Amino acid sequence: MSNIPENLLYTDDHEWILKESEQCFSVGITDYAQDSLGDVTFVEVPEVGTEFSKGDVFGVVESVKAASDLFMPVSGEIVEVNEDLNDSPELINDAPYEGGWIIKVKISDTDQSHLLSPDDYSKVTGSAS
Repeated sequence: MSNIPENLLYTDDHEWILKESEQCFSVGITDYAQDSLGDVTFVEVPEVGTEFSKGDVFGVVESVKAASDLFMPVSGEIVEVNEDLNDSPELINDAPYEGGWIIKVKISDTDQSHLLSPDDYSKVTGSAS
């Protein structure tokens, strides 16, 4: 059963989002996603300052099993990337909700109605109790 923290919001594409401040959010992939991918070997992230719209592909996670696109859960500008992933992409496997965060984004659209609650995400993954 996947770990689905209660303090996060989720997407159907298995990204999570955490509000850090009024406009800054951290983004990563869920425990379910990293488990499905297997051992992560490389993470391609965007440049700081790049702007994306909700749903845009912002990077790629490569593993021993597959490569998977990363989709922006909200519209905004990349303000930080997790540089630790360059040397230690396995952080996504080891700590997907802590050290394995991928980007921080300054949102430009405050509409988050499309994001899933932990309960709704558990239904997407089949982890509902």
